[in-house]
Amino acid sequence: MWLVPVARVARDYGGLAVIKAVNRGLRAFTAATHRVQMMLEWSIEPNPEWFDHFIDQYHQWYRSRIPYPWERGLFNLLAIRQGASVLELCCGDGFNAHHFYSIRAERVHSVDFDPKAIAHAKRHFRAPNVTYAVADIRKDLPPGPFDNIIWDAAIEHFTEAEIGRLIGEIRRRLKTGGILSGYTLVKEEHKAHHDHEYEFESPEDLARVLKPHFRNVLVWQTNYPTRRNLYFFASDSTLPFDTQWPGVLRA
Repeated sequence: MWLVPVARVARDYGGLAVIKAVNRGLRAFTAATHRVQMMLEWSIEPNPEWFDHFIDQYHQWYRSRIPYPWERGLFNLLAIRQGASVLELCCGDGFNAHHFYSIRAERVHSVDFDPKAIAHAKRHFRAPNVTYAVADIRKDLPPGPFDNIIWDAAIEHFTEAEIGRLIGEIRRRLKTGGILSGYTLVKEEHKAHHDHEYEFESPEDLARVLKPHFRNVLVWQTNYPTRRNLYFFASDSTLPFDTQWPGVLRA
């Protein structure tokens, strides 16, 4: 292709150094503007219902070195088998559906009750196998069935009674062998967000809510300077990390 010799000449005559300098400047500018966005959205109440993960990508991760925003997407991805049908509850900005789940799932249906979140997702995270819809899962839970249902960073926005009822409805929408996975945070002295209804106190507290509905439950915790995180898998079948899970070898 003609682009290859042109690129070689550009590199040999300083083009690579120029483009690296331009990219360095753009990264610095974008980090600064996303820092301002973070301040405007999250230092003044009321805070948004959903988080724009471009702020993590372009500002917070570099400064904090805390990887839990990506941890969430990767742990949920572990539960998704190739060609799965996925329902993502309370999807927020659509970042995880696009960057993590869509590469392995045959289809991802992501819902959120906030029209602004869904508009943002449709604008920024289009993929041929991902759909977004406005839905309040307390009354408009999609019928399914699905191989995976992901409830990430949202279970804490419901009361304990609502959580129990919703988990029962979720279980009925899973295919045989299907998995519920997700993330929440550990309760601290003060609520992390004014709209949180129930924050879990420990892995045992979260497992207590899941175990009445599923035969197998796995909950684990990760700790960072600003937050303690809880992750969960729940299913009547095998879970990721079990020796029966495809590709797992316990030596």
